Amino acid sequence: MKTDRTVAALTNEEVGRYSRHLIMPEVGMEGQLKLKAARALCIGAGGLGSPVALYLTAAGVGTIGIVDFDTVDYSNLQRQIIHGTPDVGRSKLESAKARLNALNPEVEVVTYEMALSSQNALGLFTDYDMVVDGTDNFPTRYLVNDACVLTGKPNVYGSISRFEGQATVFAAEDGPCYRCMFPEPPPPGLVPSCAEGGVLGILPGVVGTLQATEAIKLILGVGESLVGRFLLFDALKMRFRELKVRQDPDCPVCGEHPTVTAPIDYDQFCGITPVPAASPTSGSTDTTVEELKPRLDRQDSFLLLDVREQREFEICRIPGSVLIPLGELPARMSELDGHADMIVHCKSGVRSGKAVALLRDAGYTQARNLQGGILAWIDRVDPTLPRY
Repeated sequence: MKTDRTVAALTNEEVGRYSRHLIMPEVGMEGQLKLKAARALCIGAGGLGSPVALYLTAAGVGTIGIVDFDTVDYSNLQRQIIHGTPDVGRSKLESAKARLNALNPEVEVVTYEMALSSQNALGLFTDYDMVVDGTDNFPTRYLVNDACVLTGKPNVYGSISRFEGQATVFAAEDGPCYRCMFPEPPPPGLVPSCAEGGVLGILPGVVGTLQATEAIKLILGVGESLVGRFLLFDALKMRFRELKVRQDPDCPVCGEHPTVTAPIDYDQFCGITPVPAASPTSGSTDTTVEELKPRLDRQDSFLLLDVREQREFEICRIPGSVLIPLGELPARMSELDGHADMIVHCKSGVRSGKAVALLRDAGYTQARNLQGGILAWIDRVDPTLPRY
């Protein structure tokens, strides 16, 4: 990867800092100056973004941009190693910038407290040499991919789930893009997020370090990159596998006759739509924890259905709830016979929204979704329950 930027020679302090790079023939003084001139944009300051940003900063990549809009939560600390316990409740960008500045004050850290969108992606990407994708949802992955292709920036990709991780480089010159391998997203709800399915805390460290390695190799122009190679990591078996990925001439973004020439409505593309509005005769599709609490206190006759997983149910539960995980619901609807009045909940209201849509389609027209899920119950009704 080439840049046309020139930077000042290394200071004596920088020579000392990067001395183990400078004595390597693959890096040397010329390579370290390439790193100093480079600009890398990290999407996310979470599990993958943490090791990526830390190692790129330690390596002396001159400008690190970070896009995020979240705050640090206790549940992040098991894997998002750029943050610490004192940072809980703090902006992830503030926390990350402070840690990176402490690690290497020679590197400029630029923060963008915003959600990446079709309106801002192209403008952000233009100012950087590469994009490192640390996102955890399909709409943003497709957006990152398409914006990388449209701006001509390599997409250093990584993803994680439970014990498995993936890494590659998409959208590089003469290489495939994400849509060449995944033209269409999976159906909504098929692939659980980290919040729903969990993730081994060490896994993003492994995958994020692989991403940082690929980014540095691209900057230096050394070695064999993962362009055209999809690396799969299984932590349980401690095994790496590799798949070949070829550029698709019919790809709608990077193919011979592209049809996507600007970012699109990625939520719609990935099938993420709001729960359908209720019909005038079926009643509201939502209820709140403030409405649920007195109904439980009065012991009203209704079914409180929990569609989380058994492992989540064991962590905390709303008293009187009955567990049927969302994935089992279609096959177990007969267990709901005789329960016309239902309130459905999950962790945050997303899975239960899908469950309510399924139930109403099946004729349970009084099923309602608990807004905010059990997290809202903990926040506003029973703070003695543990959050996860």
